[in-house]
Amino acid sequence: MTTHIPRRAAFGCVLAFAAAPAFAQDAWPSGPLHVYVGFPAGSSPDTLARIITEPLAERLGQPVVIENRPGAGGVIGIQQMLANAGDDDLTFGTTINGPLTTAPRMMGDTGFDVAADIAPVTLIATSPLVLAVSSQSGLEDLEGFVAAAGAEEEAIAYGSVGQGSGAHLTAELFADEAGVTMLHIPFTSYAEVTTSIMGGEIDAGFMAPSAAMPHVEGGNMRILGITSSEPSAQAPDVPVIAGQAGFAEDFRAELWNGFIAPSGTDAAVVERLTTEITEILADPGVQEQLLAIGWQAAPGTAQQMQERISADTQMWGGVIDRIEAQ
Repeated sequence: MTTHIPRRAAFGCVLAFAAAPAFAQDAWPSGPLHVYVGFPAGSSPDTLARIITEPLAERLGQPVVIENRPGAGGVIGIQQMLANAGDDDLTFGTTINGPLTTAPRMMGDTGFDVAADIAPVTLIATSPLVLAVSSQSGLEDLEGFVAAAGAEEEAIAYGSVGQGSGAHLTAELFADEAGVTMLHIPFTSYAEVTTSIMGGEIDAGFMAPSAAMPHVEGGNMRILGITSSEPSAQAPDVPVIAGQAGFAEDFRAELWNGFIAPSGTDAAVVERLTTEITEILADPGVQEQLLAIGWQAAPGTAQQMQERISADTQMWGGVIDRIEAQ
């Protein structure tokens, strides 16, 4: 995307700022930073952005304005970041993985080209999913679940929060890796999925740990595995799926959130933001705030984020191929 329109009137939350920036004024852009979020105020991605940008404003000595532009699973936020970007290197965004990895394939024209228009800054956090079943199902572990799913085609029915959702794609990746075919039942919310699991209407579902844990603690659900490559602080007693029941040691299916900039943003600006956000994410207090909303800090370099985008685009593209072929 090469055409930009003047910045629209800013609205959102202007965060407090303190000391003068450490860099010389001629080496760092002055004025408020505008961070576009493709979800409404109060949503998990919005809360995550505010957890990061409040200390970022203090460290930079500049106000940071959150610009909420919800719609199309986060795609609108990226469109607006690009449309409002100028030559001042003050326009950025935070986004979940979908708009950068699966949306271009599932939506067709998103209005931007990820490789040409987006400059990764850093990953912020990841959120794995857990495989949950009813405590009355008789399914005790991952090996038993895979065996049940392989007994006959669609022997296991699972719920998700909709066609193409992270939960749906994760379940299909799981099925592909396990060599089984499961029946997908879409719902409109995790509450409906969990109610249907506990009521015996469906057998299982992939969901955020925070959605499953209250029902596990209440004795109504059991978690068989988690999709992160290592045990998660969100559910430390839940075994990873990787390496179990024939799954590869590198099996991983995580949602993630990252900080991005329009392509062409000064490399020194990207580098400093990467450094500042990495240091912010090292703060135990920030890590606790992220865990409280279901995210685990996972900073990295801009190059590492680019590699994650490429790898996940390829991985989820294969899953979408499988779904379309059914």
